[in-house]
Amino acid sequence: MTAPAASRGSVLLVEDETMIRMLVSDMLSDLGYVIAAEAGDIDQAIKLAQSAKFDLAILDVNVNGKIISPVAEAVALRNLPFVFATGYGAEGLPEKYRNYPALQKPFKIETLQQAIETALHGKTI
Repeated sequence: MTAPAASRGSVLLVEDETMIRMLVSDMLSDLGYVIAAEAGDIDQAIKLAQSAKFDLAILDVNVNGKIISPVAEAVALRNLPFVFATGYGAEGLPEKYRNYPALQKPFKIETLQQAIETALHGKTI
């Protein structure tokens, strides 16, 4: 049994599918991140993006049929990094954010870590 990694930062996780949210939360925990807040709908996600304390956001692109753009905008206004998660490929990303890191669902923990590192270092793709 290994000891948990020291916290590498906190994450706002937005995902409407509960099981996927739990899986990504577990991956983030394994990578040493703490879940600061999580949301399963756009309205809650916007409120958290504006008020919660976090270092990075992981944003599902389509949350119950609504596009994530207002949440991404709220995170961007705080100058915080974010990564999109999508099952629709790059063309599913909001036009304004197509150069931001994105994960194609389903993804592996290594891919998640790479996307986080890209976002944290201010890189676009």
